Amino acid sequence: MYAAHELALTSLVSIRPIQGWQEFLEAGNRYLRTAKGAYINRRKIFTAGILYNIIAMAVEKFVMAALMRHGTMPYNHTMADLVEAMEETFPGALADIREGLLHLDTYQDICDPWEFTIIEPTMDDIQAMLDLAEKLRELVRNDLAK
Repeated sequence: MYAAHELALTSLVSIRPIQGWQEFLEAGNRYLRTAKGAYINRRKIFTAGILYNIIAMAVEKFVMAALMRHGTMPYNHTMADLVEAMEETFPGALADIREGLLHLDTYQDICDPWEFTIIEPTMDDIQAMLDLAEKLRELVRNDLAK
């Protein structure tokens, strides 16, 4: 066992990207485009709950793209875990959107199949989620995926 002071930290500059990060970025773009189009056209099949899940997939893909680009992965895939991994890798980068991302976890807690919670968002909530996902996309595309 190593003592904490014996471990050397590696600079992010020297870490190699995890292969496939670009595909995650593109998948995030596709999920967000789908959610935006469905929201704008207000097709009945795209309920607020379905749109929430599509937006959450976009957010997850954007986070994964940024983390993989910098050679790291989250411990798990709840929004709290994704935010924690982003904050560890990019300190301060999520300042403006951190709370919004964490709030996404309040709509679904499905980790325990015997005790899960699903709260249906409103269409007003969906607009805010789309705005949040767009901000994350821009952050990842312009700053973190370089």
